[in-house]
Amino acid sequence: MNDYFSSKENFKRAYKDEISHSFGRNFEEAHPEEKYVALGKMITDYVNENWRETKNAVKEQRAKQLYYFSMEFLLGRLMTNNLMNLGVYDVVRDGLEELGINIHDVEMMEQDPGLGNGGLGRLAACFLDSLASLNLPGNGNCIRYHYGLFRQEIVNCQQVEKPDCWLKLGNVWEVWKPYHAVRVKFGGQLNAYMDNNGKFHSAHVPDFAVKAVPYDMPVVGYHTTTTNTLRLWDAELDEESVPGGQLTKYLNDVSELTVNVYPDDSTNEGKELRLRQQYFFVCAGVDQIIRTHLLEYPTLDNLGEKVAIQLNDTHPVLVIPELMRVLMDDYDYSWDHAWAIVKETVAYTNHTVMAEAMEKWDQKMVRRLLPRVYMIIEEIERRFRYEVNHAGRGNDFYQMSILKDNQVHMANLAVVGSHSVNGVAKLHSQILVDDVLSTFASFYPEKFNNKTNGITHRRWLVYSNPQLTHLLEKTIGDGFIKHPEELSRLMDYVDNPEVQNEFMQVKRERKEILAAWVKENLGIEVNVDSIFDCQSKRLHAYKRQLLNIFHIIYLYLKMKQDPGFRIYPRTFFFSAKAAPSYNLAKEIIKLINMVAEKVNNDPEISQYLKVVFIPNYSVSIAELLINAADVSEQISTAGKEASGTGNMKYMMNGALTIGTLDGANVEIIEQVGYENAKIFGLRVEDVNIMRRENSYDVWSYYNSDSRIRMVVESLRNGTFSSNPNEFQLIYNDLMLNRDEFFVLADFAAYCKAQEDVQSWYENRPAWARAMLINIAKSGYFSSDRTIQEYADHIWGLKPLDFDSKDEK
Repeated sequence: MNDYFSSKENFKRAYKDEISHSFGRNFEEAHPEEKYVALGKMITDYVNENWRETKNAVKEQRAKQLYYFSMEFLLGRLMTNNLMNLGVYDVVRDGLEELGINIHDVEMMEQDPGLGNGGLGRLAACFLDSLASLNLPGNGNCIRYHYGLFRQEIVNCQQVEKPDCWLKLGNVWEVWKPYHAVRVKFGGQLNAYMDNNGKFHSAHVPDFAVKAVPYDMPVVGYHTTTTNTLRLWDAELDEESVPGGQLTKYLNDVSELTVNVYPDDSTNEGKELRLRQQYFFVCAGVDQIIRTHLLEYPTLDNLGEKVAIQLNDTHPVLVIPELMRVLMDDYDYSWDHAWAIVKETVAYTNHTVMAEAMEKWDQKMVRRLLPRVYMIIEEIERRFRYEVNHAGRGNDFYQMSILKDNQVHMANLAVVGSHSVNGVAKLHSQILVDDVLSTFASFYPEKFNNKTNGITHRRWLVYSNPQLTHLLEKTIGDGFIKHPEELSRLMDYVDNPEVQNEFMQVKRERKEILAAWVKENLGIEVNVDSIFDCQSKRLHAYKRQLLNIFHIIYLYLKMKQDPGFRIYPRTFFFSAKAAPSYNLAKEIIKLINMVAEKVNNDPEISQYLKVVFIPNYSVSIAELLINAADVSEQISTAGKEASGTGNMKYMMNGALTIGTLDGANVEIIEQVGYENAKIFGLRVEDVNIMRRENSYDVWSYYNSDSRIRMVVESLRNGTFSSNPNEFQLIYNDLMLNRDEFFVLADFAAYCKAQEDVQSWYENRPAWARAMLINIAKSGYFSSDRTIQEYADHIWGLKPLDFDSKDEK
């Protein structure tokens, strides 16, 4: 292996040489961007040998591999992560310092890769880290989006979407592999016939085809040789497919496939583009798997023994009919043989219980865009109907049908075509079995299981919070970095006053870092001795940022009305993006910012209460917020959040969970006890009863609680806007559309919970003890645990063996 990083002297020499060779100039004359790119190239070169060794080990050991299909991989910046995982961070930091460069300045030049939106994509990124760190051969498969979802700015208190140009300096981690391109076909004619032996044949003549070209990124494990691959597919023109006289339109159609994640689907054109995107990366990924497998094995009969495909939600479910198509049309497999291989290979993770989030596609659109795939889906449906009828369950078929109401129901296709269906938290998995997919669960009970989500504690604790990591290493040693369950050793110190004081000092330092960032970037002064209360996640009505801001409005109005009522100083932080076409969510963002403007500029109140909305939520913003938080807002309507992973990150960094008994909050409580978190509000069973009996009356809450009435009326009486219709969407959603997510029903309980949190925080030893317990119990929520469960129970993966001498 090259010795770039064996010492700081070698590093400095190699770094200067790299800049000279790459940019044709002396080190002293290089631009900052060139210095960043040169360092990235050196790291990638260093990683390449481990990358090669990993691929060789897979071949030599004939190891089974995972392919994780996801529309999102929200990686965050990789410079620090890769240097830390390689074990060379200190060498690089010290070498750069001697060259007059602050490593932090170099790290900050990296853009967060715009490959996702929220928890789904961040989970996928955590899983890749844990796979490599556990020496498990597992690869990601996604699209190389040229722009992120969008860069959010707040103008006149409203969200404005700007392009997220994350590739403006290129991507130093990727390797372009044009010789592995795949032709992907859409639309056109399907010419089919039956031969004399009764064998079906088809030829697809498309009206639009593109090349999917892969860009590979190494995924570096923590102090391991294992280096896996995230393959990103970009779209390029297919020279043979350019229609005469339509070059400009063709080029536009090609480029829009990879412009950004989740194009607006409020129009038919947007829906069609989303479907094209999904098939694009599925078709290319399946082709890669087949070609890679056949390089090592003479047959596809053993594909399920050597390959596991995990579908991260419904976006990649077209893997099922596409793999059937390839096996039958390209490799002459019979239906039954191909179907057995597909079901053995494919597994499905469900991420939602919300009916509107269960993907469905118009049948005519699928038939027109993907004629052969649609034909296969029809045959899957026909044979599944026979299976259900033959089992005497014909009356249940409609509930499980893939093709109904003129739509293709992707979650149903996923369940029928896979061997495993898992939820992502105990409560979520139980709701799937008892409610959302209950008919399937009674028909295929052996398929359903739970795999509670996890986070990579190396990024979310060790690398992003060095202050807390130092305290932990000093107190319990550094074994938890490789073995997160060792965080439980901290339980021996939760009553130690010295450790409690040191923890509070660490927390204060992290709050100072966040406060300085807010001052520099937003111009807002915040009190670092106030309670930092944080809610950072996608803006959606069920996540109930509205409940949070309603409580803030109540505190503000009560302090204005009653000079004798004052709260312990509190700073409420929000960070969230709303989908561009989600008008209610965008109005909630406007409300938060208008309340912030009012509160923060009120000299009477602002010393007690501040509201900060941090724009453009990203992994990098999350790392600032999560480490500084005292209170973690996890307040979704019970039964709506599948799991959540932000709750785990906040917990791991010593923040108190205030939340409903929803998602992984349930398991957080199992770990820390009700005495070390604050649970409030309706339970799932309460919500279900109120829905079933149609007994929720928002007006009774409005009329019986003066606080609710005061807050709701502030939306219309000029308190925050001179326009009485400014927040009409919010008002209508609550009062006229019956408050679907029970904001008013939980308001009183939430206010009481927040009062209790304040009293708790003022008892500093008790607070420190509770936070130390949260940290000590957070090891369970490492993605290392989650991935090991997937590997053992679903994928059948075994660690690669490199011999101990190869491990760093």
